[in-house]
Amino acid sequence: QGAQAVGMGRAFAEAFPSARARFESADAVLDGPLSRLSFDGPADALQLTEHTQPAVLTASVAAWTVAREQGFPEPDFVAGHSLGEFSALVAAGVLGFEDAVRIVRARGRFMQEAVPVGVGAAVLALDVIQVAEACEEAARERPGEAVVPANLNGPEQTVIAGHAGAVKLAGEKAKAKGARRILPLNVSAPFHSPLMQPVSPRLAALLDGTAFGDARAPVVTNVDAAPEVSGSRLRALLVEQVTAPVRWTEVVARLVAEGVDTFVEFGPGSTLGALVKRQVAGARVVSVGDPAGLDAARAIVG
Repeated sequence: QGAQAVGMGRAFAEAFPSARARFESADAVLDGPLSRLSFDGPADALQLTEHTQPAVLTASVAAWTVAREQGFPEPDFVAGHSLGEFSALVAAGVLGFEDAVRIVRARGRFMQEAVPVGVGAAVLALDVIQVAEACEEAARERPGEAVVPANLNGPEQTVIAGHAGAVKLAGEKAKAKGARRILPLNVSAPFHSPLMQPVSPRLAALLDGTAFGDARAPVVTNVDAAPEVSGSRLRALLVEQVTAPVRWTEVVARLVAEGVDTFVEFGPGSTLGALVKRQVAGARVVSVGDPAGLDAARAIVG
């Protein structure tokens, strides 16, 4: 979340009936105009997490659907960052698309309702251990508030999340420790922090009533940074993921250790591709957010 942008998915939906069908299916599941919000905005409504989550999922799966339709090969592994793990599960055959749309809409609402005030910020160019120290120091100085490392995105980028005051103070302490920059994030709740604890039992109850199959390709998960194929285990990890940090750096390192040298990012933006490029020298990386991106991906994958 944070990759959302008005217009995402439109080029695929206009060019390919299969992509358009994904948006129409999401509209039907949600009984609302998700496609219009994705294509035309307004941006402030799209940013609300209950809208952002199904919209980003649908744009991502629509791109993947077209790729498979055009002969794109099955992946050896799949992975997704936070919300993107649901797209990965759809691509791996673990979750049906309509179930995923329904779940992420509810997940977004649960997250929005969990805490009225909370923020996230990216800390640039500071070791994750020092970022964690900054969070611990800030939390001690602001009793009753929480701030933690939430997304371990790369060797030089860690996202922190929690109460607004604690996040601000932790950012100041990180800057004092040598961080190059502190960037507020375009998200509407403090994801992957203890403030999300009320979400866990509600999401678990919803997932318990949803069919999960075993994965066709191993899913390298956010929580464990390890390949997993068991549908029941992947269901449990989605609940843990709500309050656990996203270990993206470790996910990428595990993929490399498994022999992966080509990374194709499906969905809006190119944030994950950029993170991989910074972490893995020589990796072949391409982001597929529109038909031109798909052409580039086919050129390197075959």
